[in-house]
Amino acid sequence: MSSQFHSSSPIGLFDSGVGGLSVLREIRQQLPHENILYFADQIHVPYGARTLEEVRALSETITRWLLAQGAKMIVIPCNTASAAALHFLRQKFPEVPFVGMEPAVKPAAEQTQTGVVGVLATPVTFQGELYASVVERFAQGVNVLQHTCPGLVNEIEQGAVHGNGARHILEDALHPMLNQGIDTVVLGCTHYPFVIPLIQEIAGPNVRVIDPSPAVARQVGRMVGEASGEGQGARGEVRFLTTGAVEQLQRGLRNLLNLEAPVEARPWNLIEKEASFYGK
Repeated sequence: MSSQFHSSSPIGLFDSGVGGLSVLREIRQQLPHENILYFADQIHVPYGARTLEEVRALSETITRWLLAQGAKMIVIPCNTASAAALHFLRQKFPEVPFVGMEPAVKPAAEQTQTGVVGVLATPVTFQGELYASVVERFAQGVNVLQHTCPGLVNEIEQGAVHGNGARHILEDALHPMLNQGIDTVVLGCTHYPFVIPLIQEIAGPNVRVIDPSPAVARQVGRMVGEASGEGQGARGEVRFLTTGAVEQLQRGLRNLLNLEAPVEARPWNLIEKEASFYGK
């Protein structure tokens, strides 16, 4: 393991809600011995409806709090926060390793046979420089269709991943794309892997769905110096924390990961106070 990491120190993950659990699930599978601190900022969910400046400010406060808790690296399993704040946070905390999300446009552009791919993401993700850069670098000659799926994050936060609400939102997004010939769907929000079965049902067997979570977990493994699936000692602990209602995150864990686990509540004003201690 790289000398810059202390093996018992947790990996800090944060998202506006339960979306980051899709990445947590992959990290737990690939790096089962790592301790993890998962921060759900559910008092401010969804981030996708907020301005870049708001998301950036929230992300800085949460990063400071995670670092004050001893996090050895920060994973941002949230496309919206990555688009708004990843570059900013790397400049603000140059000594801290960060892993963020970017829509998997590159593999989609490489694999498409029709030359038409669809991207499902939040407005902030589409507005960010990160997304524009990825499209410009890797999607030349490919028709990239976009949809923000309004309301889908809230449906998933409620655990309604098989409900009519989620289905109607996805049908509105996917049917026009299918009519234009997409053969690949890129999930540009970490909430969306939880509705992959619905997407596949609507899009059909000839449309490939790309979930970036496994690749993000592999990158985390590379940065902490462990090969996938390897490690020493007991299985790592996961600590769950929310700025919202404990029951809301517990319901997400139960519905999305089939997991019963204790959840800590932390009001936002206390997070801000504790975050201010980092670096002092």
